[in-house]
Amino acid sequence: MIELTAGDVVSLTVVKEEGSKWLLTNGAKEISLNASEVLEPLTVGEKVEVFLYTDRRGELHATTAIPTIRKEQYGWARVLRAVKHEGAYVDIGTSREVLVRAEDLPKLEELWPQAGDHLYITLKPDRNGSLYGRLITEEKVADLYEGALEDQFNKNIIARPYRLLPVGTFLLGVEQPFRIFVHESERKAEPRLGQDISVRIIDVKEDGSMNGSLLPRKHERLSDDAEQILAYLQDVGGRMPFGDKSSPDEIKDMFNMSKASFKRALGTLMKARKITQKDGWTEIV
Repeated sequence: MIELTAGDVVSLTVVKEEGSKWLLTNGAKEISLNASEVLEPLTVGEKVEVFLYTDRRGELHATTAIPTIRKEQYGWARVLRAVKHEGAYVDIGTSREVLVRAEDLPKLEELWPQAGDHLYITLKPDRNGSLYGRLITEEKVADLYEGALEDQFNKNIIARPYRLLPVGTFLLGVEQPFRIFVHESERKAEPRLGQDISVRIIDVKEDGSMNGSLLPRKHERLSDDAEQILAYLQDVGGRMPFGDKSSPDEIKDMFNMSKASFKRALGTLMKARKITQKDGWTEIV
């Protein structure tokens, strides 16, 4: 008889209904299933597929909600919240939250995932049988990533970081599990673990893995002056009383640039469709 453990997906036999729960068995051990999780009527003697988990007391229970992630299987888990010193709680497709422990996350908490991000994990039981989430290792990524063809060159792919290192960021594609590396010189800032990012592919290697960049293409890049004005607009709520008609002194006092430089920067931002001007005001689109 196979031992039942947390994280298993098994087929058990319905024994009886007892109050607000059903009792299931594998012939040797009885497991309770909360009646509120039963979507269709059960019949004594029938087989039902369930996922096993432990409660806070360490007792084994069953749910008919089969998770998208299991032991020895990897997948994207949506982050519900991050808690300082604890880690990130994620949704695996059941009523039970799973914790990805703090020691498995980046040392800098500002790089921790936020609610709505996704972590690529598997389930592991601890010594008490409770399940926790474990981030995918580089060894496992090497086994499962999908090799890219050369036609991916210069395309933009939505990907999520699964490993952060000082030398760069390692990502997996969302729609297809492409393996992408972004060197630290190809990004302005280090992204969070698990956030959705648009990555431009700058090299497709022989093994099908790719190098990417988080920097815009040269023709898409803004000048330093344009970046300064855009950052100011974002800081003040997206609208400012400065434009083509502003005086050179006003522009010099506020932005420390000449009026000619200011107008060129505004023109760049308007051409990129990032701002509009109306009645002496400049606004973010």
